[in-house]
Amino acid sequence: MRSSSSTSAWRDIVLTALAPLIWGSTYIVTSELLPPNRPFTAALIRVLPAGLLLLLWMRRVPLRRDWGRLITLAALNIGVFQALLFVAAYRLPGGLAAVVGAIQPLLVMALAWGCDGRRPARLALVASVLGVVGMAVLLLSPRTVWEPVGIAAALGGAACMALGTYLTRRWQPRWQDRLPVLALTGWQLLLGGLMLAPVAWTFDAPLPALSLQQVLAYAYLCLGGALLAYALWFRGIVRLSPVAVSSLGLLSPIMAVLLGWALLGQAISGWSLLGLLMVLASVVAVQWGSGAKRD
Repeated sequence: MRSSSSTSAWRDIVLTALAPLIWGSTYIVTSELLPPNRPFTAALIRVLPAGLLLLLWMRRVPLRRDWGRLITLAALNIGVFQALLFVAAYRLPGGLAAVVGAIQPLLVMALAWGCDGRRPARLALVASVLGVVGMAVLLLSPRTVWEPVGIAAALGGAACMALGTYLTRRWQPRWQDRLPVLALTGWQLLLGGLMLAPVAWTFDAPLPALSLQQVLAYAYLCLGGALLAYALWFRGIVRLSPVAVSSLGLLSPIMAVLLGWALLGQAISGWSLLGLLMVLASVVAVQWGSGAKRD
């Protein structure tokens, strides 16, 4: 029985890990295939159609008492998070933004301890710190520029995602019969997209005529990067501990680095390889230390 439960938990971990691995391809798709300098438009096209497709399929409408929590989650996980993410991306080197984002597991542990009285497992705590250090070794350099507004945006984005992960896990049992994971995902993507629409309209230039390659790139970001990836991510939040799920997010910059090496010829030095291995070890250790199964 224990073996079967352990196998199921690790299967959930692998499926959830697919989400940040898919997100790790966003940078190369955006930088190499999409029209430049339209970050909020890219985020909008990524999430809004995906939300509509999921809701047309599921056809579930929240009750009146669910709307407040649902809008809060949509803002934390999608709308505000995406906006802060792109502000940080434009003002900071990608490596520094990823290092700041790596504190998410620590923030989730702090929320669980402060709100629920659940002390973090020592192994998970040490491994999460190791993940931040490994990310710094992998991505930072002496020439890294610490821009205050960018740092604030990156910290805000990490806090949004950590709080969104924690609250999704905390609130989901209240509506799981009315809003299964796919419906919950669809509503968050739709509402988050509606929050991004005025930002994209205000700050981004209109789209030019798109080539077939650019249409396919937007379609990939929507269907793969939003619909599939967020469905797997929220499924993982329901089935795994929030700390374990947030730790898996570290796989996103790892995938971005590996794709840059494989497709763009970007070098991985000895120190970078050490940092990469440290981050991978951190992710695996957090899964053990935080308890893979839902507690």
